[in-house]
Amino acid sequence: MSESLDSGPRPQAPTTALRQRLAELRGPAAQPHPLDARALAALAANPGCERRALLDGAGVDKAALATALGAPAAFGQSQFAFMRGNAFEAKVKADGGTELLRLLGVDTPAEVLVPDLSAAGPEGRAARTALALREATAAQAWTLLDHPMLALEVAGSPAYLEPDAVVVHPDGRWTVVEIKSFPMIDGSADAAKVGAAARQAAVYVLALERVAALTDGARVAHSVLLVCPKDFSNLPTASVVDVRKQLSVTRRQLTRLTRIEDIAAALPEGTTFDLERPAEELTAAVESVDAAYAPECLAACELAFHCRDRAREAGAVTALGRSVRGELGGLTTIGDVLAAARDTAVDPDGPDDPAVAALRKAAALRAEALEAAGCR
Repeated sequence: MSESLDSGPRPQAPTTALRQRLAELRGPAAQPHPLDARALAALAANPGCERRALLDGAGVDKAALATALGAPAAFGQSQFAFMRGNAFEAKVKADGGTELLRLLGVDTPAEVLVPDLSAAGPEGRAARTALALREATAAQAWTLLDHPMLALEVAGSPAYLEPDAVVVHPDGRWTVVEIKSFPMIDGSADAAKVGAAARQAAVYVLALERVAALTDGARVAHSVLLVCPKDFSNLPTASVVDVRKQLSVTRRQLTRLTRIEDIAAALPEGTTFDLERPAEELTAAVESVDAAYAPECLAACELAFHCRDRAREAGAVTALGRSVRGELGGLTTIGDVLAAARDTAVDPDGPDDPAVAALRKAAALRAEALEAAGCR
């Protein structure tokens, strides 16, 4: 296939040594588990987790691994939410995307081009999408691409991504459209859900930039159109979301994934995540890679329950959340925190450590309040 029909610069294949190492990590019979936009967005949400970076880069099935470790996660979208989301998306895209185009401010939706993107296999669909994007840009006409297929290099291999829609403007601008079924009440939606949608959309923007780099006159908008139900109705409404911050984080995290050989090289010899191995060996293999657990992982990673159990066993303050961890400075365990509050520990950063000073002040105020209440 010629480069002009491809979805962008061809991903560079990983070296033979790296491919072999990743295969060893997965196990001899395991096929690479494909990454999607949700998984890449979750990586961007926790860029400090080497464990997830290595497992995703190697294509390990984390859900199966969590089950083998005895900590399965009830992970994924409910059937009801899935059906509701599909029904709302169908409403937004009905009649050639009339409602969606109205939200974009298109006065004559009948003149909007809606190309056929069907092709054989994900690679063929990605190539067909790239061709449609170039043709629409050259035609300088409004064009709606329904469920296009994009390709993005991840750890030296292509990951195929499918956004809800991409709109090409007459001026050559490409805009990602994310359609979500959570409500937008009084013009605003749940911040956590909007953040997750923005990280996912940033992955699509990054993939689109590969195609735009080979298309004259094209530029990818760094703001996406988020379409949600208005208030408590099923009427679509939209908000423009700036994803430049999420885009920057995603770029950095994907760059880290291209260097997963460095993480793999630091593992003990013979480490493997082969699901045929005993649970004890799998546990030791997983624990040999540093994790960066936070409560937010419970909504984004299949291994979150395993990592949470280990964090609790170690008394790690990360189990209390990133904001608490950030406030505690060099105090990394709950035991250290309690000792510092009781004035029985050596200050990690000297007597003027603000975290220790704040803990001791809080402990003194608590003791004073309990004494005044006659509880001591």
